[in-house]
Amino acid sequence: MRNLNSSLIITTYNRPDTLALVLRALDAQTQLPFEVIIADDGSTSDTADFIKQRQPTLPYPIHHVWQPDQGFRAARIRNLAIAHSHGNYLIFLDGDCIPQPDFIAQHHQLAELGWFVAGNRILLSQTFTDHVLRHQLPIWTWSTTQWLLPYLRRDINRLFPLLRFQNHFFRKKYSQRWQGAKTCNLAIWKEDFLKIHGFNEQFQGWGHEDADLVVRLLHQGIQRKEGRFAVPVFHLWHPPADRRYEADNRRRLSKTLHTSSGLQSVT
Repeated sequence: MRNLNSSLIITTYNRPDTLALVLRALDAQTQLPFEVIIADDGSTSDTADFIKQRQPTLPYPIHHVWQPDQGFRAARIRNLAIAHSHGNYLIFLDGDCIPQPDFIAQHHQLAELGWFVAGNRILLSQTFTDHVLRHQLPIWTWSTTQWLLPYLRRDINRLFPLLRFQNHFFRKKYSQRWQGAKTCNLAIWKEDFLKIHGFNEQFQGWGHEDADLVVRLLHQGIQRKEGRFAVPVFHLWHPPADRRYEADNRRRLSKTLHTSSGLQSVT
C-alpha cells in the first residue's frame, strides 16, 4: 500500500451550527486527516466567519472553497474543492454528518488500491437533532450502550451499524453494487476520481450525482468495498430537499447506467 494522505471533503450550505459539531468531532479523531476542505455551495458570510474563527484552534489544515448560491450544485463545489486538495485519498462527508473518533483511522484501514469505500449513516430524529444542536452534545463520544436509550425512544433509526466487524468477508461481496452509495460517507483514491473526471456537473438540484459517480467508477473497473460496521456517521435531521429537478437527474443517471454494461438500471 502506498503512503496515504487523506483530504476530507465536507459539503455544506448555511449550516454553521451543524458544521461546528462536525469539526469538534474531527478534533477528537484518533488519526487526523491530512487536510480538511469545506466545499461550500453558496452559504452566506456566517459560514466563512465561523471557519475563520475556528481555523487557529484546529489540529489540521482547513481550507474554505466557496461558490455563489445558484441553487443546489453539490457536484460542482465538490469538484472545485478537490481541485484545491493535496491528498491522494478523498474522504467525502456532509456538513450535517457527525463522525465517530475512529472515522478517519477506519477509512484508512479500509483503503485499498482499485477499490472505493461506501460507508453508511444513522439517522437522527428531528426532536433529537434539535436537542443535540441546542446543547452541542458530543454524541461522537457516546458508546453503543449509551445509544440504546435513544434507539428505544426512536431518536435514531438504527443501532446495529454501531457494531464493528473488521476485515469481514462481506466487504467485497457486492463489489458491483452502485445502489446506496452516498457522498455523505464515501472514500475514493484521488487518481481514480480524476480518471473519471470527477462529478458530472450537469447534475444540478437534489439527487443522484453520487450514484452517477459510483456507476462510472464501477465502469472503469474500480470496485466497491463495504464500509458498514466500520465507518458509520450520525446524520442530523434536516427538512427534505427541494426535489423539483430529481426527475431530470434520474434520467441522467439512467443514461449513465445504459452505457455501463452489467450494471442494474435505475428503477
